[in-house]
Amino acid sequence: MLERLRQAFAPTHLALRDDGHLHIGHAGAASGHGHYAVEIVSAAFEGQSPIARHRAVYAALGEMMHTDIHALSIRARTPAEAG
Repeated sequence: MLERLRQAFAPTHLALRDDGHLHIGHAGAASGHGHYAVEIVSAAFEGQSPIARHRAVYAALGEMMHTDIHALSIRARTPAEAG
């Protein structure tokens, strides 16, 4: 996941957290698909709405959204927004 996001966005900050332990017993956890949270800061998000940023992250992750990921929390910001 990290490599795909690095290649797609050349982020100045990228952090991925596995929240699977918070979802034990949840249907998504039972299927083996993970629960994750990603924080990404990239100039690539300039001029994009939050929904467009999320769509771009989903597109960068491609089939992983169907095969490896059950839930993904995204915080996508520009360098100016990140301060």
